[in-house]
Amino acid sequence: MQHSRWHYPAQSHSNTVVSVSPEQAGWLYLGFEAYQLPSGTVWHVDALEDRETALVVLGGRCTVTSGSDEWRLGRRSSVWTGLPWALYLPPRHELTIQATTPLLVARGTAPAEGRYPPKLVTPEDVEIEIRGGRNVTRQINHIFKPDFPAERLLIVEVHTPAGNWSSYPPHKHDQYQPPDEVVLEEVYFYQVESPDGYAMQQLYTADRQLDEILVAHNGDLILVPYGYHPVVALPQARVYYLNILAGDVRSMAARDDPALAWIRSTWTQGTQQIALITEGEATRG
Repeated sequence: MQHSRWHYPAQSHSNTVVSVSPEQAGWLYLGFEAYQLPSGTVWHVDALEDRETALVVLGGRCTVTSGSDEWRLGRRSSVWTGLPWALYLPPRHELTIQATTPLLVARGTAPAEGRYPPKLVTPEDVEIEIRGGRNVTRQINHIFKPDFPAERLLIVEVHTPAGNWSSYPPHKHDQYQPPDEVVLEEVYFYQVESPDGYAMQQLYTADRQLDEILVAHNGDLILVPYGYHPVVALPQARVYYLNILAGDVRSMAARDDPALAWIRSTWTQGTQQIALITEGEATRG
């Protein structure tokens, strides 16, 4: 069993799969929770006076109410069968989630003043990007891009084919040097296609004062406090992760490890066909 302050294993016998506050993480902004709710469950979340909230439905359907507002979210049965639904809520909005099917939903929070109203994100709003090439090809679904009307939260989800590398070349975002790099706290929430599959994620700095390799199983959470953080999926199972980030600047600017940045130049030599996740069942590209 691995022990790392950056790794939060899934709690399989609880409605709360995993939870971490900024204080537990040892950083300033980002909080994260994931809930696994049986059909018919009603889950109430208290209002946060000074934090914005994002809900991302990973699988199932639900109705979310906040005051007099109501939204219906979800269409895919799991992350492997469609695109995400998400909901943005500003501070001072309590919410109630009613699971109309078995539901897996993630929640990210960050400090905010309340400058933007609630906003629903449907699959039609999600921008799909196929990034990389060869065995570094992966699918990125952009949910809250830098131009999304939120104060700090940024969200993407990433599908990595079995055996492929992801978050590669290794990159970091722990220094304020715009436009090339900004400071962002980040979490990786994992889903793994096969029960015997898992991902490995390295966290390291150039001086190797931090250098850990973590094993992420289905439902696990890994924090990225600083440093480079590549991922690789085992050959027997596709890997999904949800990235939620927060910082002072609405940018995804990151700096590649100088020793490995050259790999980007090889991507023009051919892109591997991957399992493209669209609305409906996953199809093989």
